[in-house]
Amino acid sequence: MTPVCWPLRLAAGLLGLLLSLPGVAAAPSPAAAPEGSLGFWLEQAWLRNPQAQALDAREREARAAQEVASGLTPEPGSISVGALNDQLNSNRGKREVAVELNVYLWLPGQKAAREAEAESRFDEVGARRAGLRLELAGELREAWWTLAAARNSASLGARRLETARALASEVQRRYQAGDLSRIDANLAQIETQAAEAESIDADSALLQAEHVFRALTGAPAPSLVSAELPASSVPGEASQQAPATHPQLIAAAAASRSARAKVKVAEQTRRAAPELSLLALRERADFNEAYSDSIGIRLKIPFSSGALVRRESSAAQAEADQSDAEMQRLESRVEFDAMRVRQALQAAERQYALAEQRRTLSSDSLRLAEKSFALGEADLATLLRIRAAAYAADTFLGRQQIARAAAISRLNQTLGVLP
Repeated sequence: MTPVCWPLRLAAGLLGLLLSLPGVAAAPSPAAAPEGSLGFWLEQAWLRNPQAQALDAREREARAAQEVASGLTPEPGSISVGALNDQLNSNRGKREVAVELNVYLWLPGQKAAREAEAESRFDEVGARRAGLRLELAGELREAWWTLAAARNSASLGARRLETARALASEVQRRYQAGDLSRIDANLAQIETQAAEAESIDADSALLQAEHVFRALTGAPAPSLVSAELPASSVPGEASQQAPATHPQLIAAAAASRSARAKVKVAEQTRRAAPELSLLALRERADFNEAYSDSIGIRLKIPFSSGALVRRESSAAQAEADQSDAEMQRLESRVEFDAMRVRQALQAAERQYALAEQRRTLSSDSLRLAEKSFALGEADLATLLRIRAAAYAADTFLGRQQIARAAAISRLNQTLGVLP
């Protein structure tokens, strides 16, 4: 290798650091690479989420509550059958057979309150499903960009090790030829060992990030980690109000409506359900008499207990007040988070612009330093210092590129936009 060729190879390797990073790519359309989109992996993670299965059970429960509320009676009726005779004592032929049909009745206003409460419970389950899906999307987005950052670090570490080994080989050749000192050879070896240690740490972090992604989705990480587009409905200086379509806000509002519906049910349920009974009796007094039939009706109205009514109403009211407080707290948090994440995105944009300028300057300095070192006009320590600065600039640019894409994802997450 000539003194002029190896610096060119080193420069080409460093300049190509970001051009071939596998950590992040421009956002492709879902049709171009569906396996690389966040939406595709969100579906995979959702299928593995045990809480989604629990919501399926809650939905069946809500449907059953709707069926009960739409029924003719608040509770299932009952039938009683009894027989009476005197065979064990006088045995004069006394016979009596009774059949009683019992039906429970709705209290005034109770049926409508129960139907409204069952409907609100069903709506709450659907809203909670959307909120849980958004929460899962947040976990996936963090794992997504942690994986991208780990791949970026691993790629940079591998390229740093490659260029360090190339430099060490050239320095060793020139040391043996008497052009460089033993100190220079030692410095080159130290740089190689430092690059190898950094590469090992980066590979370990990448392996952990891949494990986290696989545990979340049940599949190996994709080869391409694509970036999201910012929410189109949110310009850079959009209103700081929380979006009305935010799934978590919708879930909180649904929970509040469900709690209010329970209060209404408690207000309309002042006593136990009245019971209407229809009695059919067939009897005779002795063997010489014919059977006689009779029919009767009975209405049972339970008394109301003020203490029980207050207990149920107070419990329902407390749940409703807590739901309202949770909804207000969530609205404030979403508005604050949206403002904070927008500011973070603006800072990431500025940092990325500065990183590009820094990389341009450091690349130019590295090119000049490598040329000077090849001509014997600069020592190895100077070259290593400039190389370290160029590597730091490339690392910073790659980090800021991922940070900007992650900030867009966090903004979408805060605004309740699913991938």
